[in-house]
This record gives sequence, structure tokens and C-alpha cells, in this order.
Amino acid sequence: MHEDAHRFPAQVYEIACKIREMKIRGAGRIAKAAAEALGVAAEDYKGEDLEDFKMYMVNVSKLLTSTRPTAVSLPNAVSWVLKPLSSPDISSVQEAKAAVKSRAKAFVHYADQALRKIAEFGEKLLTDGDTVLTHCNSLAAISVIVEAFRRGKNIQVFVTETRPKYQGYITSEMLLKEGLRIRLIPETSVRYLMKRVDKVVVGADTVAANGAVVNKIGTSLIALAAHEKAVDFFVATETFKFSPYTFIGDIVPIEFRPPSEIVSEEFLKMHPRLKVLNPAFDVTPPDFISGIITELGIIPPKSAAIIIEEIYGRPVISMESPRGVEEDTS
Repeated sequence: MHEDAHRFPAQVYEIACKIREMKIRGAGRIAKAAAEALGVAAEDYKGEDLEDFKMYMVNVSKLLTSTRPTAVSLPNAVSWVLKPLSSPDISSVQEAKAAVKSRAKAFVHYADQALRKIAEFGEKLLTDGDTVLTHCNSLAAISVIVEAFRRGKNIQVFVTETRPKYQGYITSEMLLKEGLRIRLIPETSVRYLMKRVDKVVVGADTVAANGAVVNKIGTSLIALAAHEKAVDFFVATETFKFSPYTFIGDIVPIEFRPPSEIVSEEFLKMHPRLKVLNPAFDVTPPDFISGIITELGIIPPKSAAIIIEEIYGRPVISMESPRGVEEDTS
């Protein structure tokens, strides 16, 4: 094997570390960063052996996909960018490198265009005078809210802090820069404040084949509170976050983050028998979701299977049982 096969560019390692450490966060940003990393890796490769290059890119993909287990956008982006490597038409390293770099750029462009389409479709769901609640930091959800505001709709927004990483602060700053009226709230106050909310718009990390949505922890509680008050709950997401793997019975693993995100190392040392659970995501059932806003249009949650079949070519299987997600209740 070529001596450079496992020696990745420093920029690739840097991107992988930033994804793992949540310095790059949000499923859409993660997918774009992974695509960019693959392009960098392909450009940096110096060998002339095609099979060696393919193995090199496979190893880069393994590094990237190992960083965050829940966001399906990551393996979807990697698979899409590397798809040309399985083509018999690729006969040289130069052709393979060019194909990977082209696909990486195309994916980033598609992701940017998808956000614009989501904004255009989603803003029609918001009306003048609405109070919108959003959770975590989703570019797709933010794009919907901002587009409605730019079109002259008087919108105010409740933004949850989104503990323990406080991504709601980032969302607040982004919306404030656009001129929106923002009220930052702890997610523990959502049920109390839901009577003042007209619409909920959140993002997604993964959409399962049965229409269930995996998103930042706390999303399902917000959906439950919205359902109780008959408040529309919308999910804004690109279709590359739809999971083809759930069609064949694979589950979406729910990532657990380090205890140190919740309590200090000193506190843990003082209480060695203390067990801390820090799940990063939860699962919102399709029955609590009013619609999913995608770049292809607004769809009912249970149409996720159709989208996955059309995009990924997976055969439709029975969706009667709520498969496709895994929650650790230990």
C-alpha cells in the first residue's frame, strides 16, 4: 500500500476533531464539513495507484463517520461524495480525484440551495403576528423564520437555551442580527409558555423511514407540549438527513455525551458512585409532527418512506412498527 494511504492532511483531522468536539455542530454543517474534508483529502493524495487511492478514501470516510453516530447526514454525505469510486468508468487516480472533488463541491452547493428552498417553502407556514418557538441551533429552522421576517411578517421567537451545550445562544445571536424579537428561555419552561406559541419550528439530525425525527435532546418534550396545546409542530430539514438505513432494520444510535458537559470533573471525583447520563438526542414520533419542510416541499412525516425510496432506491417495507430509532433508558 502506498505510504501516504493513511496519512491524511492536517485539515482533515482538524475537521474530524471539530465535528467530534461539537465545534462544528448541526447536521447540515456536519455534512458540508465532511464533504469538504473528502475534497481536501482527494486533492492531497500523491500516489498513482487507483486501488490504493480508493482504500485511502475509505479510511478517510471511516475517520469522518466515526465522529458523530446519530446524524445520518454524515454517512449520507460521505457515501454520495464517494459514489463515483464504484464506477467502472473511473480508470485512473486522476479521474478518481477529479470525480471526488467535483462531487464534494456539488454536495456543498446542493446543501446551500436546499436551505434556500426550505426557507421559501417554510415561510408560507408562518403568518404575520406569529410567535414561533425553536430549539437548539438549526440553520434550516432559522432560515424559515428569517425568510418569513424578511417578507414583512411580524414574528417574535422563543429560543430555548438548549442545555447542556447552550446552542440556543447561537440561535439567538443569529436571529438578533436579522432584527427579530427574541426571548431566550430554559426548555423547562416550554410547557408553561406553550399557550403563547403559535408555531414550533425545529431542525432534525435524522428522519427515520417511519417519519420519526431524531433531534437535539428536549425536542420530543417540546413536541409533546405542542401536541397538548394543539400547536403546529414543524420540522425543517434537508432530505440528506433522511435515513435509508432504517429501511433495512438498522437503528439510529442515540449518542451519549461526556458527563463533564453536565457536571464538573471535581464534582464527579467527590462522588465516584454518581452515574451521569447525558443523551444528546431524542426521538419525536411522527404523530406529533404537523409537517416536514424539505427542499422538495412540505410533506407529512409518514411520507418519509417515499422520499427515501425515491432518493436512495430502498424497497418500501412495512412501517407498522416504530422501527428505526434506539433509545437507551438505562
